[in-house]
Amino acid sequence: MASAIDRTAIAATHAVIRPYVRLTPVLEISGADFGLAPFSLVLKLEQLQYSGAFKVRGAFANLLMRKIPPAGVGAASGGNHGAAVAFAARRLGVPARIFVPTVSSSAKIRRIREYGADLVVTGERYADAYEASAEWVRASGALAVHAFDQVETVLGQGTIGVELDGQTPRLDTLLAAVGGGGLIGGLAAWYAGATRVIGVEPVGAPTLTDALRAGRPVDAPTDSIAADSLAPRQVGAIMFPIAQAHVDRVVLVSDEDIRRAQEALWETARLVAEPGGAAALAALLGGAYAPRDGERVGVIVSGGNTTAVDFGDGAV
Repeated sequence: MASAIDRTAIAATHAVIRPYVRLTPVLEISGADFGLAPFSLVLKLEQLQYSGAFKVRGAFANLLMRKIPPAGVGAASGGNHGAAVAFAARRLGVPARIFVPTVSSSAKIRRIREYGADLVVTGERYADAYEASAEWVRASGALAVHAFDQVETVLGQGTIGVELDGQTPRLDTLLAAVGGGGLIGGLAAWYAGATRVIGVEPVGAPTLTDALRAGRPVDAPTDSIAADSLAPRQVGAIMFPIAQAHVDRVVLVSDEDIRRAQEALWETARLVAEPGGAAALAALLGGAYAPRDGERVGVIVSGGNTTAVDFGDGAV
């Protein structure tokens, strides 16, 4: 199925979903503003996307490109995918039932409810919610909309690359956080080696790191402050061969560096991001990835579904 995910298919998907998603802005800034070397840094602000994250791209791709049965759609999520599917379903008039684990943040749970989906909170982690969702889909006949291991999902997330190519001069490197791998799979398929694509994972949730080491998706730990968005047990089977072929490397960042990146985004650019949304920038701030002189680096910032964040001197 990975063979169905390439530049042509991603561009075609972008044409389908474009009327339903925002063209999110980019912020061009110097690394020096974050206390780093003065390299060119481009932030793609996907936390400003509908539903607060890039996930709405994959959600609309599924709902617009697949046949929806009368029972509607079902999805399991750490929170952002659920909010995205709930938003897309409401926009298109489709019934939706969303399953999330207890680790999901109150901000994400509230957003799903606000979009009118039938919400089920069950289990401690994403894998638990996924099992409950799969059982309900089998019983109801609803369409399962997978958070990352579905061709349309990966194609939708890859449309970020289409936009970036039109918004900013050629990037040398693009950093993206990795959970189940839908985002980095789509980006890696779009750039196909023309731009260096680097994955960023929490030390406590090295899902793609462990898979690449093993040569296949394997169970990995799920312990991180970003566990509600970056800690499934395994990366998707569909994106894995794409990652093997086109992801330059994966680097690991600490929870401390993720929190530092959240604070830096606020203090430097007045941008609020949840832990998973700040993880890619954490690779630069913590030194997991060090740009070369003159390198032009892109960072995906997503998402923004978080409660007020206290950095020690007041709430944002």
